[in-house]
Formats: sequence, C-alpha cells, structure tokens
Amino acid sequence: MDAVGRPIVHLSAMKQATGEALYADDMPKYEGELYLCLVLSTKAHARIKSVDASQALKVSGVRAYVDHRDVPGTNRVGAIIYDEEIFASEQVVCQGQVIGGVVADTQANAQKAAKLVRIDYEELAAIFTIEEAIEAESYYDKPLTVDTGDIEAGFIQSDHVIEGEWRMGGQEHFYLETQACIAIPKGEDDEMEIISSSQAPSKVQMMAAKVLGVPANRIVSKVKRMGGAFGGKETRFIIITNACAVAAYKVKKPVRIMLDRDEDMLMTGGRHPFLSKYKVGFTKEGKILAVQVILYQNAGCSRDLSFPILERAVCHSDNCYKIANMRVVGHACRTNLPSNTAFRGFGGPQGVMAAEIYMSHVADTLGITTEEVREKNFYQEGDLTHYKMPVENCTLQRCWQECSFRSQRELRQKTVTDFNRQSRWKKRGMSMTAVKFGIAFINKFMNQAGALVLIYSDGSVLISHAGTEMGQGLHTKMIQVASRALNLPPERIHISETSTDKVPNSQPSAASMSSDLNGMAVLDACQTLIERLRPFKERNPKGTWEDWVLSAYFEKVSLAASGFHASPVKGFDWEKGEGEPFMYFSYGAACSEVEIDCLTGDHTVLRTDIVKDVGSSLNPAIDIGQIEGGFVQGYGLLTLEELRYSPTGALYTRGPGMYKIPGFTDIPVEFNVCLLTDSPNPKAVYSSKAVGEPPLMLAPSVFFAIKNAIAAARAEVGLKGTFRLDSPATSERIRMACTDQFTQKFPAALPGTFKPWEVRP
Repeated sequence: MDAVGRPIVHLSAMKQATGEALYADDMPKYEGELYLCLVLSTKAHARIKSVDASQALKVSGVRAYVDHRDVPGTNRVGAIIYDEEIFASEQVVCQGQVIGGVVADTQANAQKAAKLVRIDYEELAAIFTIEEAIEAESYYDKPLTVDTGDIEAGFIQSDHVIEGEWRMGGQEHFYLETQACIAIPKGEDDEMEIISSSQAPSKVQMMAAKVLGVPANRIVSKVKRMGGAFGGKETRFIIITNACAVAAYKVKKPVRIMLDRDEDMLMTGGRHPFLSKYKVGFTKEGKILAVQVILYQNAGCSRDLSFPILERAVCHSDNCYKIANMRVVGHACRTNLPSNTAFRGFGGPQGVMAAEIYMSHVADTLGITTEEVREKNFYQEGDLTHYKMPVENCTLQRCWQECSFRSQRELRQKTVTDFNRQSRWKKRGMSMTAVKFGIAFINKFMNQAGALVLIYSDGSVLISHAGTEMGQGLHTKMIQVASRALNLPPERIHISETSTDKVPNSQPSAASMSSDLNGMAVLDACQTLIERLRPFKERNPKGTWEDWVLSAYFEKVSLAASGFHASPVKGFDWEKGEGEPFMYFSYGAACSEVEIDCLTGDHTVLRTDIVKDVGSSLNPAIDIGQIEGGFVQGYGLLTLEELRYSPTGALYTRGPGMYKIPGFTDIPVEFNVCLLTDSPNPKAVYSSKAVGEPPLMLAPSVFFAIKNAIAAARAEVGLKGTFRLDSPATSERIRMACTDQFTQKFPAALPGTFKPWEVRP
C-alpha cells in the first residue's frame, strides 16, 4: 500500500501524548555533569565598569564563573554578520544580554549563585521604539528597495490618492520547550558533542568550532526533536549553545543548560514589530494603479536575520494583488531591545498585512466591500510580480471561489447585517482574505539538502537527513517518501535523530522548505539503492525485500547511499531590485465571522472556513494540522499577543501571566479546513507543496472581520469611513475603537503630558 498521500499518524504522537518522547533536557545525566546559569544584563545600554563574582564562587557546589576571558576562540558571533558577543566584554546593548555564567553541581545552586554576581554599570542613552529609531536615524546598513513601473505617473492617472500608516506588534514564539543544550567534552583531540534544541544543527557545530578555536570536524551537533520552534531556534540558540560549550571546555565536564520561561522570553527576541507607511492611487472602480510602501522594522540590538526577514516583507507587500506601479522601501531599525529573529512567516505576515491594510483603506474610501477591491486586483496566470517574477500554476482564483462557496459568504453576510441591525452592544463582522506566499530561502545557496539512507542486512532501513523534527511531522513525511521509493511499509523504516556526523553542511529547518528539500534528497538516495538492488530483484523476481538485500550484502554491494538535492532557485538581485527568489507560490483563502462585545472589547470567532492549496498532499492529516495550527498562531499575532516593555527596556510580558497565547476557547467555534484538489505542484517531491508558514497569513480574515464589526458599532453613532486599528486587535483596542458616549469620557492623553508606564516597540 502506497504510504504517500495517506493520513498516517505522526510517528511521535503517541510518545508525545504519554510523555515518553525525549527532548534535549530529558537526556540522562552524564557522569560528573554540571549545570550552567547565565548572568544577564539589567541595563538596556551601558558600559560595564566592573563584574564581581566573588560571592557567587563561595556558594556550595559552584565550580566556576565563565565570561569572555574564558573563550578560547572568538567571542564574536552572529547569524550572518558577527555583530554579537557570547559574553559581553565592555558594553551591553539590551536587557537580558549574557555577561557571564555560573557553573555548579545543580540547577538550584547555579541559579542561587548567579544572583550574587555584582555588576557596576555606566548607563548610556537607549532607543526602544521604531519612532525613536527614525528620529535618531538609527538604522542598520542601507534600506532595501524594489521599484517597478512609474508610480508618479500612476498617481497622476488615479481618481483617488490616499495615505496612511499602520503598526504591527511583535510576537513571542512561546514554544513549549525552552532553549536547551548539553555540551559533552570527549576528552581527546578537542572533540565535543553538543545536544541542543535547535533548528540548525550545522550552525550549532560551525559556531561552536569558531568559539572553541577548533576545526568543525571536532564538533558533533545532534538534535533528537524539539518541543516547538517556529523560527525561534533557527539562530538564537547561539546565546545558549556557545556559552554552554565554553563552560564545558573550561571545566572539562559535561555541562547542561535549559532556560526558564521568563529567561527565554527576556533573552531570545521574537517576531519583528513593523511600522508601514503607504500611499495608494486607484480608480473610482477600485483598480489599484500605484502603491508606495515604506516599511520600518524593529530589528533590536543586532542584525541576526533582520535583513532576510525584511527582504521577504518587501517581496510580500503586494500579497496577491497585481500592481503595475509599485515602490517598496524597507528599513531595519537598530534599537536596544533583544535581537528580534525568525518567526513563522519570516516577514511575510508583516508584508501581507501592510497590503491588506491599504486594500481595506481603498474599500473604505469608495464605500464598497474589501472583497470587491481584492477581486478586482488579484494576480492572474502569467502576471509579473513587482520584483518581476512570473506567477505560474496560479490557483488563487480557485481557492477564493471555493472558499466563498463553502463558507456561504454572501448568504451569511446578509444574516450578519440583519443581526447588527437588531443588536446595539454586540456586533458581528465577516471578512474573506487570500494569500500568495513565496516558497524558498531567498538566499539562493541555502536551497540544498542532503540525506543518508542505510539498509541493514535484516532489511530494516535507517534514514538520516538534514531536517529537524519540531512537531511539524517532517520525519513522518520523510518515511512516507522513502516508503514509496523503496516500496516498503513505513514500519520497516526509522529515523532516530539529526546529526552533523551523518549529514554535513545542512541548512536550518525553516522557510517551509524542509519537506521539499529533504524529501528530494531522501528520494535521491533511495533511487540509488533501488538501482543497486535491481539486478537481484530481476534475478529473483519472486523473492522478498529481505532476500534481495541479503543477496546484495553477500555479493559485497554497498547498502548505504547519500542523497542530495539543490532546488534551482534563480535568486534575487537587490542592486537591480528584481529576480526570482522563490521556487513557486503557495495560495489559500479564508473566510471568518466574529462577534464582538462593544462594551468590553471581547470577541468570539464564530466560524472560519479555509481552502488551502498544498499540491498533492504527502500526508493530509499532518497538513490539515499545520493549517489549523498556523492559522491559530496567526490569529494570536493579530488579536491577543502583545509585547510590552518598561520605559527602561525591561520586558513586562514575561510569562503566561501577562502574555496571552490562544487557548482552547479562542479556536473558531466552527472550523472547516479543505485541501484544494487536483493541484499537483511540478516543483516539489511527489507533486506536494509547502504547508508550514502560508496558513498563518490567512488569519487576517479574523482581523478584518473584527474591523468590520467595529465599523458596524461606529455606524451607530454616525461614524463612517476609514479608521485605524493597529495589531494586535486586543480587547482594549476593540473597545476604544467602538466609539460611544462612554469612550468619549476617556480622550487619549496628548504626548508629552504624561510619563508612560510602558513602551510598545
């Protein structure tokens, strides 16, 4: 029976449900193992005048204090550019930056001692918000620009020209398993094994080698599985793994670290807050003629992946709309917050929402529905994007039409209108949005993967590949791919872990590319093995798999094969502002209906219908789970999750007490997900399509449904037309946007007339 396309249960599901699945910190303790607790900066921007660890070293069980003086190699690290330090040496640039670490026999002793390290600072001026960065011209490098057509001519030809701005807040990854690492010195030749919770084991290996001053072949980096990652473990593990490796090198013992939730949230950054400013020209019928978008991104205290994220935001500021004349400019703002980083969507959500905001403004100006404006401007097959990439195999219209039909949108919209006519303090809204999301690493060289497939003499198969399992079902899909290629039941195939001594030079499991890249690499290795076994199958056609394998073994035929795949992504030229940075586009549509309480700002998602193009699904059960999970995570981004900082740069929302992610009751009351049929993708393994990130960008359907419900409430007091609703659309923002006799008693305070208790970056 062919395993591909079947809803096979996630291979770790039962182990995860029963608590038997092993994560980094579940690994048994090594003999003589010690624990590392990090000493963090309490200032956002300051010179370090002195560090006194004498009292910490007196605590029972403490073995050592480590800092920049103990690094045998380089203390400079970074995701792309080495603009960070493992241990701050002279200056700190954010609260939560690592200054040193205490190594002790237990976690409790290490944490107790770390609190006794005394640091004397000389404080410096700090920048926290995008607006402060703009005023101070605090940017990283030069802006990114994509320009197509003639926007000035487009504005002249337009019947209407509008301008506006909009803010999108950041988001905490809130993976269930916090960052963790175990570094094990091997006792000879400077060898070290590092077990971590990381999306990028090769990056762990290469960075540790540089930090320890040894060749990469002395470091083996392993990942069993992660308890969620969402991009937060693509690069920010460097804070943890390198400090742990240095500590282990110093004490010559295995060292373990796992961050507490408040430490993780404080130190590791999250999704980038964005400010978008736009100018749009359009006809009286709603056809967009010209758009200018300027994006400002709060990058934080280092570059990390901010520029690749900004690149994707710039490329997605059109979403799924053909705009002949368009200019997009992106700025990365340098601030004194922990460095923001990759997060599911990787700049896509910020770009998509920037587009949907100006489309909504156009509809408000014309007094028509946003759905009408969207439909008038959708991409068609063969169109060129604003960066001159052709739109091919476009299923956007099919997703939109099927979602509209399945959701009964037009009929239900009349019901919503009737409800609002009869209810004063509760209002309903509906909205339907679509997404076009580019699939690939924008950096061309990263679109590669390797695999190692081993057949043992008993016929069982072991696969190693470059991807990491973080709950998304990648290992399950890879076994399904191998099952079809080898014509074996999935039960005969196993994947144990991801390790750099099996598959070298791997790329992070990110960009929704893991199945595409690793699936093709696994397939390549399997095809090599099938060719080697072919003579034995032809010689003994009635034999079994075990017969053929054993025959090959006795005739000294290799039963190990490495596979490799490089996707033919053409890449992007930022000097010209054009290119083909993606392999293909993923499409989808969602229709959501909400009900808001105008007096409290609370809301309920009554129903969501999604139609998503995943090509020929490798595993429909896993794909639907990814769609549901991605949508709900996007819903949290746009409605519930809000990061708040003190005026001195300390994170207030540090833990579930103040930071709210979606819970069971936030899931749509009725939630329908449909996979688009008959849409094979010729550019990925077995005609499948990426599924990890695009569904998150269907959550704007909830945001704009809320906005429509607020508009119905505002109409009760004679307020019509456009209004600004920043993201997230929290209860507070919803309540105050529903202008009435109560909100008028609480006018917004003028800037400069009060001292804020918080800043929103």
